[in-house]
Amino acid sequence: MIPAFLSLTDPDRLPARLLRPVAAIGNFDGVHRGHRFVFDEAITLARSLGRPAVALTFNPHPRQFFQPHLQHFQLTPPDVQAERIAAAGLDGLVVLSFNAALAGLGAEAFVSDLLVGRLAISGAVVGADFHYGKGRAGTPASFAAAGERLGFSVKLLPQREDNGEPVSSTRIRASLEDGDCETANRLLGYTWFVRGPVIHGEKRGRDLGYPTANMALAPGTRLRHGIYAVHITIDGAPHGGVASFGRRPTFDNGAPLLETHVFDFKGDLYGKAIDVAFVRYLRPEAKFDSLDALVRQMDADSAEARAILAAAKN
Repeated sequence: MIPAFLSLTDPDRLPARLLRPVAAIGNFDGVHRGHRFVFDEAITLARSLGRPAVALTFNPHPRQFFQPHLQHFQLTPPDVQAERIAAAGLDGLVVLSFNAALAGLGAEAFVSDLLVGRLAISGAVVGADFHYGKGRAGTPASFAAAGERLGFSVKLLPQREDNGEPVSSTRIRASLEDGDCETANRLLGYTWFVRGPVIHGEKRGRDLGYPTANMALAPGTRLRHGIYAVHITIDGAPHGGVASFGRRPTFDNGAPLLETHVFDFKGDLYGKAIDVAFVRYLRPEAKFDSLDALVRQMDADSAEARAILAAAKN
């Protein structure tokens, strides 16, 4: 049994404890239920061969590399992705920098030079739509044939489905863009969350009786603007709260900001990294004619969020 999870970036070769691994190969953004299906199969194959099981992934996401002018909506930044992969029971994570050299690697070289020559895999588990190498020229059939020729086991897995629809990062992103947290969280198998340091804001919430922990999310985050019932993790402890993500139309229509009011909490959070998990979308942003009207709505939002979070515990 491998003693502990090991995360490596761009290794020339793998350390002794991860030699001859079975690799689950993919981008794994979100580390959702479909990805964990791949991980589980990789672990099963690895144990049958007496080998460690690793996830092999790429950073940045290939789409971000090929379309740098677009802001990619990344579900899990590298640190969160590594945590979720470790929690899935794998022995290690290998992250390869997706750069011009890797993007230009032909399909045959991707397998023979990288997977076999450099990482010395004993097996690989991939989705049945797996394509690899320059121009995505490699196909599932050619990958299986390469495994036979080069001496490593290959397992091709069907697309995981939920209610007849694919469990995919694309579908999860679309759900979050619609404010459909329930679908996104069901597909993920956990409550989607963001992590970041608390920054200083205008401190308007404090003056209104609703102090907030403010976070600037990654520019590509296309979560629907509006009000959410949320869970917050602070120093490992869970808290309930209500959050607003958007441009604050009552005040300035500025850059998008996440403002989270933590229920029944007192303390200085500035500079502290916290997790905010999105349980339910409550309503869109709105512009209020007076601060009194805004506070009345914040009272109603808080009451609704408390009820939702309390029900979720039961």
